[in-house]
Amino acid sequence: MHTRSKTLAACVALAVAMPAFAIAPGTAAPDFTISDTSGKAVKLADYRGKFVVLEWTNPECPFVGKHYTSKNMQDLQKEWGSKDIVWLTINSTNSSHGEYKNPTEMASWMRAQGGAPKATLIDGTSATARAYDARTTPHMFVIDPTGKLVYNGAIDDKRSTNLADAKIAHNYVRAALTEATAGKPVTVASTAPYGCSLKY
Repeated sequence: MHTRSKTLAACVALAVAMPAFAIAPGTAAPDFTISDTSGKAVKLADYRGKFVVLEWTNPECPFVGKHYTSKNMQDLQKEWGSKDIVWLTINSTNSSHGEYKNPTEMASWMRAQGGAPKATLIDGTSATARAYDARTTPHMFVIDPTGKLVYNGAIDDKRSTNLADAKIAHNYVRAALTEATAGKPVTVASTAPYGCSLKY
């Protein structure tokens, strides 16, 4: 319990102001090819012409737990997946780290959560996370059909592990997708992500 408290404290510390992102909204999203949990190679460029959401995750993180236990993340995946938005969930925990989940374990976890991403990807070298300067779990990105980043940051404005907060928060990802898919500029295109540190 003491160890979990220290971990949570370290995660909370990441909710404070952070330096500018290496990949800023308006710039081209780095291409990548990562294998999904079934071993199939998934290439970002294959989804050019569609909106894409990238969700960085780690099942061991209590902030991720908040959004999955409350069904907040799954609801977003289903809501926007039904609108032909490509949702890719990425676990970039390095394969040398104790929290690493192999493809079978990640697939089992996602099924147990009732998740509905287009694919769950295993970035075991953390290379794609580094390319995006992904910092926390969760850390969210929205990419437009031209391949440019239109949102980078937190999932919402309630920086806590409280389950109830997930339903009353202002959801930045939903807001960004609502504006971008309507052809409008994204009002809030960048926020500081919160959660557990990404396990490089």
